[in-house]
Amino acid sequence: MKKMMFTLITGLMAVVLAACGGNEESKEAKNDDKAKTAETDQQKEQQNLMEEMQKKLEAQQVDEKKTVAIVNDKEILGSDYNSAIASTQGQMQQMGQDPTSKEAAEQVKKQTIDSLVGKTLLLQEADKKGYKVSEADINKQLDETKKQFKTEKEFEAALKKSGMDMKTLETQIADDIKLKQYVEKEVPAGEITDEEIQKTYDQYAEQGKSTGQEVPKLEEVKPQIEQSLQQQKQQEKLAQQVEELKKNAKIDIKI
Repeated sequence: MKKMMFTLITGLMAVVLAACGGNEESKEAKNDDKAKTAETDQQKEQQNLMEEMQKKLEAQQVDEKKTVAIVNDKEILGSDYNSAIASTQGQMQQMGQDPTSKEAAEQVKKQTIDSLVGKTLLLQEADKKGYKVSEADINKQLDETKKQFKTEKEFEAALKKSGMDMKTLETQIADDIKLKQYVEKEVPAGEITDEEIQKTYDQYAEQGKSTGQEVPKLEEVKPQIEQSLQQQKQQEKLAQQVEELKKNAKIDIKI
């Protein structure tokens, strides 16, 4: 009898323990489900925020066929503006700024128009001076661009998404090559002195020390500093060149 009772109790305990184990597993499963649900909800929220931001960014674009500006009888179309404004928006986002706020939207618009007008003036000047781009140069750059994509289909999809066709892309590549040729020959950055490099390095070192960062030796960062200063000088010279060209140009902003 005692043996029978012991067997019964042991069996009962096994059932109870199994049930308890089942409850624990059930709780863990529920917790996992809750965590997955929370993660999914968070992903959906992030996706919604990204979609809302994209809509706001696209709202700043204009009709592709609309004339946004005329520079010396050269029309700048909405398609050019939309491509340029996307670049400006991206730069602001990289700096942690919201390009869709009211104040920023005006800044983005002005910066984009200024950039397009400046580029057009420089290209017109390059044409006057006889700068030309060969078909071989265009094809070479086009091949380099395609290499950034795994397949031809990916490239074509990206091209379509950007709102450009192949002819527009080739024109843009030709303009970029011509502008580069012009800038290198007509607006050289000039020599960077050791004094300028040392001054920039000292400022950089001071900032590094104030934030507790380890500062590399001058020799290690000298090439980067020199390149940065050259780009800065060239940008300043280009801005001056554009201002000079504007004095004798006929510019009509349409937006």
